Amino acid sequence: MPIYIALLRAVNVGGTGALPMTELKTICEELGFTDVKTYIQSGNVLFRSDESETAVEEKLDAALGKTMGKRPGVMVRTRKELDAIVADAPFPDAKPNFLLVYFLPERALADALENMAPDGEEAKLAAREIYVHYPNGSGRSKLKLPALKPATSRNLNTVRKLAELAAAMER
Repeated sequence: MPIYIALLRAVNVGGTGALPMTELKTICEELGFTDVKTYIQSGNVLFRSDESETAVEEKLDAALGKTMGKRPGVMVRTRKELDAIVADAPFPDAKPNFLLVYFLPERALADALENMAPDGEEAKLAAREIYVHYPNGSGRSKLKLPALKPATSRNLNTVRKLAELAAAMER
């Protein structure tokens, strides 16, 4: 049975979009997902399902929409996809917590980086991801990149940890 990693958009520790991870786990279990595990308080959940990636993504987003009053946006990846994302990470000199992986709901357009207004940042387009290196930290950045609007991001350390957790579930 495949292992999926779901990355929720617009889920925060507190304030707007707050969703306790225990509640996320319960929602996933009610949807029939098994071996459900959450990781840190920012909307990361791993689970098994016989359904397709697309079906899992739609079901989870719809269920969260009912709970939260609005669909947050859910990006689902497989363990192999996460492994490839980590392995293909550009900017080898970047600190992992300053390299964000933006997960997109679908393949980015080839010109996704053309309207980038950088503030010292570097970006690289991948399949359904955009890597952005923030040399001064993302919190200080004034980067404008319209292609990132539908995405959710995780730093490279988090992506690595999610890939490790998924790999451990396969043992």
